Amino acid sequence: MQEIKVTQIKSTIGTIPKHQKTMKALGLRKIGTTKIHKSNPVILGMLRTINYLVKVEKV
Repeated sequence: MQEIKVTQIKSTIGTIPKHQKTMKALGLRKIGTTKIHKSNPVILGMLRTINYLVKVEKV
């Protein structure tokens, strides 16, 4: 499986509570936090919902 690097670029203040929970599930807490995840349909779906809060790169 391919890995992707996810970086939080915007704050979750004022966003939909579901999007805040998605960010926490991905392990992103503060602006600038970076996590590496395996690319699978579940993770890609999560990233699609919060695409305005994160930056995604292939590793």
